Amino acid sequence: MTEKSNSHFHAFITWFKNRWAASPLFSIFIALIAMIILQTIVLGFDYPSFGEWFTSWVNNWINILRNNASVAIVALGMTFVIMTGGIDLAVGATLVATGALTMTLLDIGASGLLHAIGITGWLAILVTIMLVILFGYLLGSVIGVTVTRGMVPPFIATLGAMMVFRSVTQHFMQGSAPRVPSAFLQIANFKIGDYMIMPIIYWAVIAAVMYYISKHTTFGRQIIAVGSNERAARLSGINVKQVKYRVYALSGMLVAIAAIIQVSRIGSMDFAGSGRGMEMDAIAAAVVGGTSMMGGRGFILGTVYGVLIISVLNNLLNLFGVPPLLRDAFKGIIVIAAVLLQRKEKTA
Repeated sequence: MTEKSNSHFHAFITWFKNRWAASPLFSIFIALIAMIILQTIVLGFDYPSFGEWFTSWVNNWINILRNNASVAIVALGMTFVIMTGGIDLAVGATLVATGALTMTLLDIGASGLLHAIGITGWLAILVTIMLVILFGYLLGSVIGVTVTRGMVPPFIATLGAMMVFRSVTQHFMQGSAPRVPSAFLQIANFKIGDYMIMPIIYWAVIAAVMYYISKHTTFGRQIIAVGSNERAARLSGINVKQVKYRVYALSGMLVAIAAIIQVSRIGSMDFAGSGRGMEMDAIAAAVVGGTSMMGGRGFILGTVYGVLIISVLNNLLNLFGVPPLLRDAFKGIIVIAAVLLQRKEKTA
């Protein structure tokens, strides 16, 4: 290596170290690239042609993104909640509750609410989507009011809501087997070319909207201010309670959208098991993406990276044959490591 090339190499290393230390998004992106490379190597290259290998690689990624779109949308709302210094443990139960309403409204059997009053076809689907999103907003609002007006700590408020939402949903849905119309399945399963990528498109659009809100609106700046220093935010004229209420209501709306996508993708919902652990996946994605559990810092783009990292990790664990009951342990380690790195950045 010549002296000039050696100088360029050292300059690059210095730039890389400084960039890594200064930009959480940069370090998260590099970690994601490393995991994608590892996944590509594990998948192997034993194919007759490059075209077949590339097709297989693309199909694998579409499956990963499609299967994780609902969690990804929930994680976007969770990011805003955590940025205010809160937490939402009720997202999984909210998913079940809104999913149950979706199927009850659209049920083509005798118990279908809209079918019973003569609303069918795409009109029924549109009405259902609007009502379910409104229901998600109301559930999120209940949590928001409990936290802001009731002064109940977010952990307790959302833990209680989690138990109430799931318990009530299971009670009313026991013994029922609603069936949704085939047209509703096209919301998530409509093909563009040879690929069913609609859930990915929904996720991308919502992520873009959330990114804009976080970076270019007063509400986005207020979220950061409240999470950074609630007292200072209040003294500066920010309605802290209103900001907190709105992030929980927004989180409920996003969970409702995720439920609609999930029911459309699968055609059914397990009211006992669906959504269990979703809160942990959403929190993990946000924290791995650089959102501080102490509030005041968060990145929508980082959460997108975080979702991809967790998704690739799940895929790698599956490829390596790790037992399903042990996979959460790896995610737990990554979350703890992410929080430790955040603490190290603050003390540096």
